[in-house]
Amino acid sequence: MTEGHADVELDIAGMTCAACAARIEKKLNKVDGVVATVNYATERARVSYPPTVTPEQLVAVVEATGYRATVPSPAQPEPDVAAPTEADVWRQRLVVSALLTVPVLLLSMVPPLQFDNWQWVALTLASPVAVWGAWPFHRAAFVNARHAAATMDTLVSLGVSAAYLWSLGALLFTDAGMPGMRMELELLPSRGGGQPDLYLEVAAAVTTFLLAGRYFEARAKRESGAALRALLGMGAKDVTVLRRTPDGEQEERLSADRLVVGDRFLVRPGEKVATDGVVESGTSAVDASMLTGEPVPVEVGPGDPVVGATVNAGGRLVVRATRVGADTRLAQMARLVEEAQSGKAAVQRLADRVSGVFVPVVLLLAAATLVGWLVTGHSATAAFTAAVAVLIIACPCALGLATPTALLVGTGRGAQLGVLIKGPEILESTRVVDTVLLDKTGTVTTGRMALVDVVAADGVETEELLRLAGALEHTSEHPVARAVADGAAARTTLPAPDAFVSTSGLGVSGKVDGHEVVAGRPRWLAEEWAMPLPAGLEAARAAAEIAGRTVVAAGWDGVARGLFVVSDTVKPTSAQAVAELRGLGLRPVLVTGDNRRAAEAVAAEVGIDEVVAEVLPGGKVDVVRRLHDEGRVVAMVGDGANDAPALAVASLGISMGTGTDVAIEASDLTLVRGDLRAAVDAVRLSRRTLATIKGNLFWAFAYNVAALPLAALGFLNPLVAGAAMAFSSVFVVTNSLRLRRFRPVSAPAA
Repeated sequence: MTEGHADVELDIAGMTCAACAARIEKKLNKVDGVVATVNYATERARVSYPPTVTPEQLVAVVEATGYRATVPSPAQPEPDVAAPTEADVWRQRLVVSALLTVPVLLLSMVPPLQFDNWQWVALTLASPVAVWGAWPFHRAAFVNARHAAATMDTLVSLGVSAAYLWSLGALLFTDAGMPGMRMELELLPSRGGGQPDLYLEVAAAVTTFLLAGRYFEARAKRESGAALRALLGMGAKDVTVLRRTPDGEQEERLSADRLVVGDRFLVRPGEKVATDGVVESGTSAVDASMLTGEPVPVEVGPGDPVVGATVNAGGRLVVRATRVGADTRLAQMARLVEEAQSGKAAVQRLADRVSGVFVPVVLLLAAATLVGWLVTGHSATAAFTAAVAVLIIACPCALGLATPTALLVGTGRGAQLGVLIKGPEILESTRVVDTVLLDKTGTVTTGRMALVDVVAADGVETEELLRLAGALEHTSEHPVARAVADGAAARTTLPAPDAFVSTSGLGVSGKVDGHEVVAGRPRWLAEEWAMPLPAGLEAARAAAEIAGRTVVAAGWDGVARGLFVVSDTVKPTSAQAVAELRGLGLRPVLVTGDNRRAAEAVAAEVGIDEVVAEVLPGGKVDVVRRLHDEGRVVAMVGDGANDAPALAVASLGISMGTGTDVAIEASDLTLVRGDLRAAVDAVRLSRRTLATIKGNLFWAFAYNVAALPLAALGFLNPLVAGAAMAFSSVFVVTNSLRLRRFRPVSAPAA
């Protein structure tokens, strides 16, 4: 957004092709200070406007152009399931027109079926189709003509009207005995019997083909936006809020949109979490698959964050709201998807410029075709047929739909899989990236310390070591102590210590089951408590520290008894993700602020050859710039606030959604789940979407480049032209819908 400007999105009604969107965009951009983009597929305009302009003035500009515009209400109403959709309206016209067109086609094309005065029956059946069935085209053409403009509907209306009025005139004037109106039909089957040449079947069939195209296009466009509508509809509708009263805590059932930050609410088994919050009491498993695409429920307990719209699959939870309304993770996801779908790639802007001049060029080409055929000595019938075919075969709609529909489907499918693409320009970046920089902590690893090994001294039972030291560490809040305590508690029952003293940064001491127990740094035990490590434990300590792991020594009654090896564990899917990234032609590089030994150990575990260690937060930016200077195109994957500068500088920034808001804001792609395989899915889906866009645009351009000369040269009759024109738009949309079948690398085998 330009400084000092405000943004608004307008819902646009009445657009029937890409040329309409181009006209509206051109008119809005003529207003001083206004920058607008109009998306035909989403039927929305995104407008940045200065303080001197109001949204009402923008609406007036759109309406003066011949279309309708409204500012969407912040509160999205529930969809009226009983209201007919755009596809329903087209289907009604299609069904009636098809029923009337079939007998017209049979009578006109099959001579044995022709009886006396069959032409009048054909006229009776074709008239409702050419007038009522094609009315949306006629009406739009008339509205555009009033504003001195021409769109796709102008071409359709002219083609259908010309065929119908030619036929009507031929019938009326021939019956009246006027000479010179009977002409030999050169490009359509002969009527025979000396009857006048008619184009009633052309008017009816072309209308039916185009109605079929608009129906399938409307239905496919609705399906392409289904993922975003589903995302917006995921949130809970009602919530049980806990209120403190003089009589105790009472439950109150409210609409979820009335929640405020700080409210405590109840989530029963099977219910949706009403908004983002922190668990205050209770434990459960939360199913977040609708947001993250991850099928395995996540265990949560007191102090754990939960995201709105996830489903409580287990016990009773009491949650304190931390984010509501537009600040929730669900709302942020929906906003990112909407922004991506309403944006335009550079290649789409080229298509829009072509669409803007397409219709006038086609009108000139049709006129030139008519004149050219006549001046070269051909009959009026042949000239007329070729000109009508030119009008009908042209299709800028396919150009206008090529990018937006692929973006609609691709970004929608991404949202279902927990991959958020910020905008269409990001797609091109995923194609050219050749190096991926991976932050270690929280990206490749879990970011949480865990007990990975226990080494007991000779003559000491491992279970006793776990029980005594684990009981003492259980009273500490230090991350390393918590890792030891959790690991011990998972293997044995921990007693309560009789006494406990914590020495900051060094360790803990106390009495457990009558033993004087100490746990902490090996040097602290040796120097402060006279408990040096025996040779076997010293060798194990040295090996663990060479591997970059943290060592906690433990002893009691004046003797060192064992070691606990603690490490930030590698995510179980990281090795597969690195292999998949290599398969995409990307060169992985691990970057971290940790020491080189720890970094190289992690890199070796996941299959990364190149490591940059002991890097300060600002140094990650320097690493990205150095790689750029080497000629590499770099993607950065990170999750912390310290990764945000590098995410912003990289050619492609990918943030793990489990990370901080500043990292998400600085990135180009956001991964809702913390699985590194989602980065693979993001690159694969972005590349697939870009390939679909390019395929659509190739088809749209190639179709028009090939079809228009063929029609002008008389190789296509209007019937074939109508069918081909309808098919071109449907093809582009249905080709985009194939993106709904995209499968992530983490998907289970079918």
